[in-house]
Amino acid sequence: MTSALYPGSFDPVTKGHVDIAQRAAGLFDKITIAVYDAPPKQLLFTTEQRVDMMKKAVAHIKNAEVISYSTLTIELARKIGAKVMIRGLRMGSDFDYEFEMSLMNRKLDPEIDTVCLMTSQEYEFVSSSLIKEAAKLGGALNEFVPEHVAYALRVKYGLDK
Repeated sequence: MTSALYPGSFDPVTKGHVDIAQRAAGLFDKITIAVYDAPPKQLLFTTEQRVDMMKKAVAHIKNAEVISYSTLTIELARKIGAKVMIRGLRMGSDFDYEFEMSLMNRKLDPEIDTVCLMTSQEYEFVSSSLIKEAAKLGGALNEFVPEHVAYALRVKYGLDK
């Protein structure tokens, strides 16, 4: 049984994230989606909120589970027995970052490989940062995030009473 780890901050989860998770779940026996508890960036949602949003977003994926973590990602992969880490790529700049991270992870544990999945074309420009900016200014979000995430964003920015 091949197990894969799909780590990220998912602040918030987008349809692009769900697309990557769904496609990864078709390639591996089990996929663990891990929400990083303490990324080095300003978060809009708590870890619990991000885990909950992701669980709802991938509830239809039968071989996926969602957890949170606060350790080094490669250590989490070892702990859960994942042989592969999944990363999503939107554009060339993502590749440079993911390539460096993959090389570092390979040095830390040569038994764990990184598999990069290219985003589906309709999500190649969607990022959590852009989603938050659009939400703050009252933009329509349902094309880019699951409905429950769009609602959470409207509530967070005081746009939905």
